[in-house]
Amino acid sequence: MILAEYGRNVQNMVEYICELPTKEERNRYAQVVIEMMGFLNPHLRDVADFKHKLWDHLHIISDFKIDVDSPYPIPDRDKLHPKPDQLAYPQHRIRYKHYGHTVEIMIDKTKRITDEAKRVEMTESIANFMKMAYVTWNKDSVTDDSILKDLHELSGGELKVSPDFVLTKLDFKTPPPGNRTKGGSSSSQQSSSSKGKKPKKRSQHNNGGKRYAQ
Repeated sequence: MILAEYGRNVQNMVEYICELPTKEERNRYAQVVIEMMGFLNPHLRDVADFKHKLWDHLHIISDFKIDVDSPYPIPDRDKLHPKPDQLAYPQHRIRYKHYGHTVEIMIDKTKRITDEAKRVEMTESIANFMKMAYVTWNKDSVTDDSILKDLHELSGGELKVSPDFVLTKLDFKTPPPGNRTKGGSSSSQQSSSSKGKKPKKRSQHNNGGKRYAQ
């Protein structure tokens, strides 16, 4: 069904109207179907100009094949299902992918700062960010000299930090191999604690010829 909310019967009636020989008959039956569609969907009465909505649905159900005198303009098929605009994917040539294109943008904007104090402060922030990005990407330690060398290259030698500046210390910790979950460790401890203990013997008593196990 094209519009399931109206049901199969309405769609069959619309198909029947499309096959009627005269427009006079089609117009008369179309009015009846419009009234029925409004009765089946009373919530459309709360919509502004709900009659217009019903006539649009009538054309949609008929796949725009019904030839009747509609009091409203026939809806455009292409506008009902518009094609989305094609997205323009960014194509950037990134020199160091582990730093990302954002670092290059920040460096370019920092080079335009005229206030020397703010420029140095921003440069130091960029250097710390580059170190964090490097450690995150490579999961390995890196020297401050390597980061500052890359910053010098990316900025064309225009951005410099203060001589006594030290980059923020970062430690990338990886879990040791064979690390077990909490449940696994507890079970292993339980098994190890019970190791070496002998099982208790089951004593048997004779009580009137009956043997009971304890």
